Amino acid sequence: MLFAMIAKDAPDALQLRLDTRPVHLDHLNSLGKKLVLAGALLDDEEKPEGSIVIFDAENLEEAKSLAAADPFVAAGVFASYEVKRWRVAINTTGIEI
Repeated sequence: MLFAMIAKDAPDALQLRLDTRPVHLDHLNSLGKKLVLAGALLDDEEKPEGSIVIFDAENLEEAKSLAAADPFVAAGVFASYEVKRWRVAINTTGIEI
């Protein structure tokens, strides 16, 4: 099942985000097929202000555990995040999801 983590950055967290990004990317890469998609939400100036991460997990509890393990969470980059069940309605990427 697919789940989306929708996260909003803490105010003035850009430098913390940049400092934590290498370990965050290492973590995401370590998830293997559990990670479907991930990327930053951008503000009007094209600066990160949050993230969306799509997980393939057995259930909501596993998806929440995957989200909580993100180094951005532990470092305080995110002011808030939520994990919701996600269903693909349209997929024009050619990637099987």
